[in-house]
Amino acid sequence: MSFDNICKILAEKYPADFVRWLIGEESTDINVLKTELSLEPIRADSVIFIQAGNRILHIEFQTLTKSNPVIPFRMLDYYVRLKRLCRSSVTQSVIFLQETDDEIAFTEEYREESTVHRYRAVRMWEQDSSLFLGNSALLPLASLCRTDSPRELLSQVAQEIATIADREIRQNTAAYTEILAGLRFEKGLIRQLLSEDIMQESVIYQDILQKGNKQGEERVIIRLLNRRLGEIDLVLLERIKTLSIDRLDLLAEALLDFSNVSDLVTWLDRNVSS
Repeated sequence: MSFDNICKILAEKYPADFVRWLIGEESTDINVLKTELSLEPIRADSVIFIQAGNRILHIEFQTLTKSNPVIPFRMLDYYVRLKRLCRSSVTQSVIFLQETDDEIAFTEEYREESTVHRYRAVRMWEQDSSLFLGNSALLPLASLCRTDSPRELLSQVAQEIATIADREIRQNTAAYTEILAGLRFEKGLIRQLLSEDIMQESVIYQDILQKGNKQGEERVIIRLLNRRLGEIDLVLLERIKTLSIDRLDLLAEALLDFSNVSDLVTWLDRNVSS
């Protein structure tokens, strides 16, 4: 599934959140329009149309800046169709997902002789991440936002996902985020921070911590270690089971930094006997 189609799925599932973000309006009268408007010869799979009251929000998600026909002309074409068919006000946004210096990503009008048509270009790498981190509907886009520390931002996204109580929403959000993060991050780092299994277990783990269940805490940590490092041998398992709850807490924090079993052994050598 393409990056831009993931975004289309999000906009279809959470249209009110996209209206709030892109138009700045709250509306209870919101409908996702059928994409029959996306007719030949102008077709783009990542197009979505949302009706909010008497306004149509037309969104296009783009990973590439090159297209045929060019994006500015396509926006004009859609505007004319929408105006003719819906007789509503039309707001158009092209959302560029991957950072680029191509001038198309910084273009917000189609101009030819006496015709001038304007639309909005949204560059995700310039967006403030706080809006997206605070909203589970937009959260999968957060890793693409402006930041001085991309890895730290991705870690924040993972932490936000881990707090989502509904299991299905958490799983879907993790999957969408993992795909979109691929536009910016190496696969290894994404899997390290955004593994759905790890995030799912982290919710369980927090619950176990609150209950003070040492046996359950050991079980969760061992599962996380097996997921991260491969099957842990019995000798190391027995050493882990000798840890106090406080030491288990420290191990839970440290394990995401382990890259191999030797890191675990080194940590245990420092902590089991102390």
